[in-house]
Amino acid sequence: MIQLFQEYHSVFLEGFKITINSSLIALVFSLLIGTLMAIFQLSHNKWIAGLAKAYVEFFRNIPLLIIAMFFVVVVPMYWVVLDGFQAGTIALIIYTSAFIAETVRSGIQTVPKGQMEAGLSSGFTYWQTMRHIVLPQAFKIVIPPLGNQFINLVKNSSVLAMVAGLDLMYQADSVASTTFDTFNTYIIAGLFYLVLTLPLSYLMNHLEKRWAITD
Repeated sequence: MIQLFQEYHSVFLEGFKITINSSLIALVFSLLIGTLMAIFQLSHNKWIAGLAKAYVEFFRNIPLLIIAMFFVVVVPMYWVVLDGFQAGTIALIIYTSAFIAETVRSGIQTVPKGQMEAGLSSGFTYWQTMRHIVLPQAFKIVIPPLGNQFINLVKNSSVLAMVAGLDLMYQADSVASTTFDTFNTYIIAGLFYLVLTLPLSYLMNHLEKRWAITD
């Protein structure tokens, strides 16, 4: 395994870098979109709430690969050509945001309604109250499931391999097909994923404990 890594380390590292880039981009945008969709689901406007719920239910219940293939095959036919990295990352954002929306929504609903009423009575707007009072409390509540979603996002980034996104899994497949040493190749790839997921898991556990102490 060490010899394989020494020979193909540049290939693995290139894929690892692309996996990190895709995961970071998807993490930021899926969190933003997911949070908005969570808020919209709780809107008093039935149309907004209905559209947000439709978004969440639709994308939570179809495979990630189908979303990625849609952006690779269908979108270029009618709009713009996307490369594998772009298509895979957009699919990852859309798919993950639907799960994050449900996670954040449950957190918001756990916060006592009196918090929103207190913010509004203090002169804050709905969005100011949500941003400064409700959401900080909601995120503290949903840290464990939110951390799981982030870890799943990193692992799901391997979908880029199916659309030629040149990520870690794509490069591992390339090495395996060249060397026929599938066992060691995928062990190395798995270790690279652990380099990303274990620190992320530790960070989320640390935040959960820290915020529990400050409450």
